[in-house]
Amino acid sequence: MSFAPSQHRSKWPVWLCWLAMVLDGFDLVVLGTVIPTLIKTRDLGFDAVGATWAATISLVGVGAGALFIAPLSDRFGRRRLLVACVLWFSIFTIAVVFAPNVTVFCVFRLLAGLGLGACLPAALAYMNDYAPAGTAGKSTTRTMTGYHAGAVATSFLALMLIPDWRMMFIVGGLAGIVLAPFLWFKLPETLPSAAEGKAPAPARASFRDLARKPYPLVALAIAAASFMGLLLVYGLNTWLPQLMAGAGYTVSTGLVLLLVLNVGAVAGLVIAGILADKHGTKRVVLLWFGLSAVFLAVLSVKIQSELLLNAAVFVTGVFVFSAQVLVYAWVSQLFPAALRATALGFAAGVGRLGAIMGPAVTGTLVAANIAYPWGFYVFAVAAAIAAVALVTVPHTIRAVREEAVAERP
Repeated sequence: MSFAPSQHRSKWPVWLCWLAMVLDGFDLVVLGTVIPTLIKTRDLGFDAVGATWAATISLVGVGAGALFIAPLSDRFGRRRLLVACVLWFSIFTIAVVFAPNVTVFCVFRLLAGLGLGACLPAALAYMNDYAPAGTAGKSTTRTMTGYHAGAVATSFLALMLIPDWRMMFIVGGLAGIVLAPFLWFKLPETLPSAAEGKAPAPARASFRDLARKPYPLVALAIAAASFMGLLLVYGLNTWLPQLMAGAGYTVSTGLVLLLVLNVGAVAGLVIAGILADKHGTKRVVLLWFGLSAVFLAVLSVKIQSELLLNAAVFVTGVFVFSAQVLVYAWVSQLFPAALRATALGFAAGVGRLGAIMGPAVTGTLVAANIAYPWGFYVFAVAAAIAAVALVTVPHTIRAVREEAVAERP
């Protein structure tokens, strides 16, 4: 998709997609920041089992949104979908504040997740439509720094507001409501038919296209890596404070480490995008998942020095989170523009199953009082499996794209 020079100079799309990812970053860590307080105070009737259920059901909504709502942006336009989903997410995030018990809390988190789940694939598809050719790595990782900037900001907010957990959700919901009008009025549409107010033909893009040669094995391998990558991202961000509490650290230390982890993630995204565009996404993402496995295993050893502990968590954040984002960058390179959001939605949607498994498995270990060090062992194995899955993916499948399109009925 090409743009007029004036549109290329506009910074609105870059910043607005980045801010949409800030909301995703908020949702990534908000439960991790409030769970220790909810369990300690038993507010709404929460215990370790209830917290695990809340974390799990939230991600069910996010996964369903990525799988079934995000692909609609290939048909009706990225801008429309982003606005609708941001508003939906914001309304039900604020609704969490009024939940009278764990069950209603979980229902509102499920509904909020449906809206949020489509935001990431649609925003990344938009930026790869908009960005110059050959910059998929930097465009994706730059946009995704918003994801972890949001996580960092939320961690800071938690240090100021906790134990007032309700205010955390009020701030997140209001931020989305403020963002939505800017998305509507300042984003140019990247799909011509959507910009003209027409929906493309129904056959434009669907999951059936991912089953056509040469995509099936590529889609499955990327989905497997995304599953493991998001298992790491959500497992760590939801339970890291509690894991560190199990290792004997204080709750405040756990919150600080959550902050450090996501600061490392932002640094890793900047580095990973530059290296991926320079040396090839496959080479860098394999290295990143391999190093993630190593440093996650290191965290299973209790570190007495506060400086060394923070350094180890920072470096772990550098590799773990940007590894997963590089998977999205690779999807944007491997699949054509008309199938981009569908492919990203598939990768993110299947990946969200891993996001569900991460907090669920770790929560089970927490309930059994063996989360430290076994949680870190599980995470290290997941990173290694992701690397193995990605070995099977070719560097590019552009050479056969035209053939694949020509074979479509």
